[in-house]
Amino acid sequence: MLLTLACGSLFYPGFFVLCAWRLHQKLPQWPVIDCLTFSNRLVSSIQAVLATVSGFTVILNCKDVITDRHWLAREYIWALIPYMTYDLGAMYICYWYRYRGEDKKHTLAIFRNFIKHDRLMLMHHIFILVVLVPITQVLRGKRGDFFVGCIFTAEFSTPFVSLGRILILLKQQHTLVYKVNGFLTLGTFFTCRILLFPFMYWSYGRQIGVSFLQSPFHIPFMCNVINAVLIAPQLYWFSLLCRKAAQMFDNSQAKKDS
Repeated sequence: MLLTLACGSLFYPGFFVLCAWRLHQKLPQWPVIDCLTFSNRLVSSIQAVLATVSGFTVILNCKDVITDRHWLAREYIWALIPYMTYDLGAMYICYWYRYRGEDKKHTLAIFRNFIKHDRLMLMHHIFILVVLVPITQVLRGKRGDFFVGCIFTAEFSTPFVSLGRILILLKQQHTLVYKVNGFLTLGTFFTCRILLFPFMYWSYGRQIGVSFLQSPFHIPFMCNVINAVLIAPQLYWFSLLCRKAAQMFDNSQAKKDS
């Protein structure tokens, strides 16, 4: 536990700073904010790969979705804590560099605007740290490693989301790679962040011998509440992705017509 926490606390911010510094050295024409954004997206992708691999490992090794155990279901949470903490700080640093004034000071107004601009993502991170971590590490006892693994796999779409942002940064949003990545982003996001929840209910229902529609009534009420809180922002973000995909398709069609 302590070793995982220490490694995560050193790796995520350390890699972010090192990557941004190297980019600034190799590409001096890039603004600092672009170096920071690229580095932040790269760190997010690395974390997402680690989480997804951990999640699939747990799922494949837990035949009984209620009682089977796997050490990664608990251990990777200790790597997730420093990442979520780091990401909160990295988000603010990127926001400050983008919107800082001529005096280049950290003002209360900038911080308030940051909270307003990224409030949903901030709430998502804080909810994971304050609510999900205690539940997964203490309150659930020795049950439900399978479902913790399922939650880990929600990160599968993150590298595609990050690649899309990086391609925009490189002004490649009109290329075939960007369009293909957009469709992959939609597919992985819908599968691993939305269909994931019906899959967990179905898996639980199959384990206890009830139908998919009956399974929500056989688990504690708070589990349903937490699932609702988790899926709500995913539905919102998916709608934004669909909107961007529609705009991309409309723009492409307009160019063909012209």
